Amino acid sequence: MNRQHPTSFDVAAAAGVSQSTVSRALAGKPSVNEATRLRVIETAHRLRYHVDENAVRLRTGRTGTLAVVMICRAGEGSKDINPFHYSLLGAVCAAASARGHETLVSFQSMPENLAGSYEEQRKADGLIVIGTTVNTAAWRYFREISQTDAHMVCWGSPFDELEWVRSDNHQGARIATGHLIDQGYSRIMCIASRHSPQRQFDERFEGYAEQMRESNLEPRLIEFDQALPRDEQGRRAVATLIDSGENFDAIFAACDEIALGALHELRERNLSVPGDVGLVGFDGIRAGAHSAPPLSSIEPDFHVAGAMLVDRLLNLILGEATDQRRVPVRLAERASSQRRK
Repeated sequence: MNRQHPTSFDVAAAAGVSQSTVSRALAGKPSVNEATRLRVIETAHRLRYHVDENAVRLRTGRTGTLAVVMICRAGEGSKDINPFHYSLLGAVCAAASARGHETLVSFQSMPENLAGSYEEQRKADGLIVIGTTVNTAAWRYFREISQTDAHMVCWGSPFDELEWVRSDNHQGARIATGHLIDQGYSRIMCIASRHSPQRQFDERFEGYAEQMRESNLEPRLIEFDQALPRDEQGRRAVATLIDSGENFDAIFAACDEIALGALHELRERNLSVPGDVGLVGFDGIRAGAHSAPPLSSIEPDFHVAGAMLVDRLLNLILGEATDQRRVPVRLAERASSQRRK
């Protein structure tokens, strides 16, 4: 006896949704909420229902693939990428997979290897670009790509006219600064930059300064040398601060790698953390949890960040609007800032 193959109507009946919802869920449409999507996917797997991908691609003219470009610093390879961007890359790929899309990942740095015409070449339906802001040549190239009919969403772009998603940098800095104040610190310095193309540093300084002023404390910015590696930026900033003789008892560093460099220099100068100096970073990279002492950090919800980038891109492809740009953040409180027991 021939066994009939299950249909999308069978999946709909078993999942308790409409057939059109099944189609949208399995196609990764952002209009389907996550709980419904997961229920439909689980039901389809249980019934051994499979979408005919070739038929879908022929009917829609889409590839079912999203391109993801990781911008590296010029002259550096993938091993030198900020660990934060690797976490974000993983979240993007996982979010795309959950929405029924494959990902095509490329690492790019030098002008001769820049490539972004994925839609034009029918390799992908859209493009997500993430990575270091300081590679201005690469970002200019992708800005030109965006001025065509390409669908593109960015993390790290120095150009606000591009479609972008970012952490809630301002609120995160307020949370970090408020935490240090609650721990009894009052002479809190901020290692950041007002002149960097990386917008997050300016936003984080503004959040820090706002929280300090609301607490009747004076904000103090320690600028880092943008030409140096991140950990060296932290070391040099702390060395300059200590050598100046300025009195301080805490540091909010604009990113974790800077904070880890600051921690190393504080240890070299025989200043205990958190006894003499409290320290909080930003980004939630894994290395911070294993430093000595473990680093307190403001970390974005990487799951939400990946989903937001993918959903914003899919909405662009579908011609649908979305206002979500800021990824929520939280304080990962660890020993480096815990003065009060």
